[in-house]
Amino acid sequence: MEEQSHATVAIRKFEQYLIAEEKSTATIEKYMRDIRSFYSFLHDRPICKAETIAYKNNLKERYAPASVNSMLIALNCFLRFVGLADCCVKPLKIQRQIFCREDREFTKREYQRLVQAAAGTRIAYIIQTICGTGIRVSELQYITVEAVREGKAVVNCKNKTRVIFIPVPLQKLLKEYIKKSGVRIGSVFVSKNGKQLNRSNIWRDMKALCERAGVSSQKVYPHNLRHLFARTFYSIDKDIVRLADLLGHSSINTTRIYTIETGNQHIVRLEQVQKMLTT
Repeated sequence: MEEQSHATVAIRKFEQYLIAEEKSTATIEKYMRDIRSFYSFLHDRPICKAETIAYKNNLKERYAPASVNSMLIALNCFLRFVGLADCCVKPLKIQRQIFCREDREFTKREYQRLVQAAAGTRIAYIIQTICGTGIRVSELQYITVEAVREGKAVVNCKNKTRVIFIPVPLQKLLKEYIKKSGVRIGSVFVSKNGKQLNRSNIWRDMKALCERAGVSSQKVYPHNLRHLFARTFYSIDKDIVRLADLLGHSSINTTRIYTIETGNQHIVRLEQVQKMLTT
């Protein structure tokens, strides 16, 4: 009980530290989930290097390498905070992929089927807003009635401020939804109680559409809409620097991940190269 109480206090203090560091709400929530998962793994055993290595190996059996590294980042941050830096573990080495898995890539046709399946509902407008602007789910709150009228939203996220333009077709859609929902001021997308929608609400509503839309549930989650926006924008503009600004990325290396194509598309290009070399 004493160890459990100590853990609770440590987690609470860590949360206050993240807030003081001005981490985003989504980041804080994720770090809290990851640290609670670590303590659940410990089962009241004291923290030591052997335990953190064992936890890392446990994660490797259950999650993809990128997900494991994401959780280890949170864990190492926590360990340094509580003065146990010597218990930190190294992330997994991941070779940079030049293409993505086709079974995970959300296509334009699948997006259209999803919108059609959701037609007239709140989630249909949310899907089109994310995919039409490239914003994060956590940034939906900045799509306000006032922003729709002005055609642009000022987003403050991760200690950065940027302007998100709302294209005219999307403005018309959102004005239609505003009129239908009766929202007069503030955020366009709110719950029946007028509260901000959270990530889990939107995730659940999107997953509920999968069977009706004939789209694999493995492909349907809010962040994949942002990826589709990025790939579509890049196919038109080919300007990765401008895309990075639109997505709110500090590093172009992050933006590159969003523009990765499928293996089949790479094979087509390789075949074209081979044809040019042999004819």
